[in-house]
Amino acid sequence: MNFMVAGFVSPQLNADFAGQVGWGDLIAAALALIAMAALSWRWSIAIPMVWIFNVWGTLDLLNAYYMGVKIGDPGLFGAGIYPALYVPLLLVSHVMVFMILAQRASAEARDGSSDAAPVNPSAVR
Repeated sequence: MNFMVAGFVSPQLNADFAGQVGWGDLIAAALALIAMAALSWRWSIAIPMVWIFNVWGTLDLLNAYYMGVKIGDPGLFGAGIYPALYVPLLLVSHVMVFMILAQRASAEARDGSSDAAPVNPSAVR
C-alpha cells in the first residue's frame, strides 16, 4: 500500500500501477483480518474465508510482481523497493497455507466430516 503514499515513490511512477497494487494490498489486508477473526471466533465461514484471502493475496502478489517487472525501472519505486523485498516470503507463506488447506481438505474427504482436523484450543493460547 506504500506505493499510494505521496513522496514514498518517484512522481514518475505510473499512477495506475500504484493504484492497482495499493488497492490490491488493501483488499488482501482486509480479507486477512476477516479470515483471522473468523478463525478466532470459529465461524462456519472461517475456512472458506482463508481460501478467499489466500487466493486473492497470491494473485495480488503475482500481479504486483508482473507489473513491477513490466515497469523495468526499480529506481521509480523509491523507498517502496524495501517492502518489496518481503514479497518472496509472502509467496512462501501463501504456498504453506495452500498446503495446510489442501491437507485439511484431503483429511475431510477421507474421514467424511468437516471436523477432520479440529483446532486444539489449548494450542491457540
